[in-house]
Amino acid sequence: MTSKITYIETMIVDIPTIRPHKLSMTSMAVQSMVIVRIKDDQGFEGVGEGTTIGGLAYGPESPESIKMNIDTYLAPLLIGQSLDSIKSLIQRMSLTVRGNMIAKSALQTALLDLQGKHLGVPVSTLLGGAIHQHIPCLWVLASGNTDKDIAEAKALIASGRHCEFKLKIGSRHVNEDVAHVASIKAALGEGVSVRVDVNQAWDEATATKGMAALQAAGVDLVEQPTPAKEWDALARLSQKFTIPILADEGVSDAVDIFQLAQRGFNGGIALKIAKSGGPIEALYAATVSSSSGMGLYGGTLLEGSIGTAVAIHAWSTLPKLHWGSEMFGPLLLQDDIIKQPLNYHSNGVVVPQSSGLGVEIDEEKLRLYRRK
Repeated sequence: MTSKITYIETMIVDIPTIRPHKLSMTSMAVQSMVIVRIKDDQGFEGVGEGTTIGGLAYGPESPESIKMNIDTYLAPLLIGQSLDSIKSLIQRMSLTVRGNMIAKSALQTALLDLQGKHLGVPVSTLLGGAIHQHIPCLWVLASGNTDKDIAEAKALIASGRHCEFKLKIGSRHVNEDVAHVASIKAALGEGVSVRVDVNQAWDEATATKGMAALQAAGVDLVEQPTPAKEWDALARLSQKFTIPILADEGVSDAVDIFQLAQRGFNGGIALKIAKSGGPIEALYAATVSSSSGMGLYGGTLLEGSIGTAVAIHAWSTLPKLHWGSEMFGPLLLQDDIIKQPLNYHSNGVVVPQSSGLGVEIDEEKLRLYRRK
């Protein structure tokens, strides 16, 4: 008997972070997530998540717009439809609604969770099958205070939870940012990988100065130093330095990656399910990246456990994540809305093995943090 979608519910959940998280464009102390629940006529339910950073500070979708556009435009396209082919449902949404990639990713996540529960298999199986059961995961140092960041990193290294670190910079003068990073790198030593994320804050001239200093300081990677669509500048910078560049906001999907490759970019690509429109499209982007000789990195929009879980399932199907991942979002939150937290240990996170996403909603916590 074919299962049909009967009900779609959305809600915004607000959970405080363990500390302020400072980026070049905003500082956040609360993460707001749109949770999606899809039910079918056989009593199964799938859950999804759509999350961005700092309201509209990071991109064109906000928690409020994600919820409204799912409720008003996307959910009506799915209700009453068969669950037999998720790709046909994805196409139905794509042909009718432009953009809104985070909203579409949330729905795709819930659809995959629902289908995985029907079939009794994890989402990774639906995406081709897991190659890895443990995904390496770095930690982002984003307090903005050098001494605090050093102490935080050393504690995490000692606990065995993380051994690679990314620093958020770009909100201060380039000389201050470089001095901050260089001090942390020197304190942590040669055996610890330190990367930076500029979040588009520099122009090409500033990036040239900053990257030269970061390269001299022993930094391993520079993420998105220049504005998103300045592909030519990103390509020139990648050819000028031996320190690799990671493209993030500049590439949303496989088409963007192809355009960047045509310009001679020789760095890496930050994959994100949210900016691609879902894990299926993110894996398309991974194929184009790998075919162009670009290394892969599993990126995040600081999703909670639901959004993180689906990304982990997707990344587990890739032969190699050259730069690891940053799927630490749940660890940045003071609390969780799932019953059993994801399993972080040995500098990474375990890929869930049970059916669907492998997570279960904690209804009491959901009521506590749900926006009224």
